[in-house]
Amino acid sequence: MKTNPEKDTELHDKINRETGRIKWSELSRHFAGGNVIYVSEELDLIEVALRIAHDDKARVGKWMAAGTVAKVSDLQAQTWTAADATLWASVVSPFVLVQPDKQQLH
Repeated sequence: MKTNPEKDTELHDKINRETGRIKWSELSRHFAGGNVIYVSEELDLIEVALRIAHDDKARVGKWMAAGTVAKVSDLQAQTWTAADATLWASVVSPFVLVQPDKQQLH
């Protein structure tokens, strides 16, 4: 694995191609295993996935401390289940990163 995420355009492009929308209900098995990670709408999902793939503990740690990256809570899971939510998702094995749609400002 390359050590500089900023220069890893190949992995960035691969993650981008493999990111898509998925119904929350399809992630229940992964959630039960504790492998679903919430990414705040204020962050770039692809960037977070890239940093996790590169094991960038410093950057990911800052996001976790700020609460912008965290394991999906039971309350989030219940809310998304009730809403039959569709989320953006990216896989960085063994994790599935999910992000709600970004709010549109008009």
